[in-house]
Amino acid sequence: MRKRRIASELTAAELSSAEYSAEESERGDASTEFVMVGALLVLLTMAILQVSFALYARTMLVDAAAAGARYGTMRDRTPQEGMERTRQMIEGSLPSSYAENISYRQSSDSTGVRTLEVTVKSPLPVLGPWGFPDSIEVKGHAIYAEHRSGD
Repeated sequence: MRKRRIASELTAAELSSAEYSAEESERGDASTEFVMVGALLVLLTMAILQVSFALYARTMLVDAAAAGARYGTMRDRTPQEGMERTRQMIEGSLPSSYAENISYRQSSDSTGVRTLEVTVKSPLPVLGPWGFPDSIEVKGHAIYAEHRSGD
């Protein structure tokens, strides 16, 4: 019957031989691990940046649509000028492809209050600034100046 020997009973030569073989089997593990973890961290960072850019693009589009609607409802302005103002604001902060699909609609409710709605459809950025066309749709609303209180 074979008995197991505990580490304290190993001779110095056996112990150093066991340590050496353990070191040999782990040689190169650190560099392999670094490459795999590094690649994972780069992917995670890129995903966070892409989500941040998508949120930034949506925020800029909402702001531009609302500002264009407000601009188009001023007393001395037209809805077309509001659309152009929206286009200028988008092109100032995002690629010009985001400003290709802008429209407006005028409406009034039962009390006669007229409103202007500016709609922007743009791509959802999936890889950098490129993405699926017309995936994001945002709208900005404003009441015409003759109906605002305090004017």
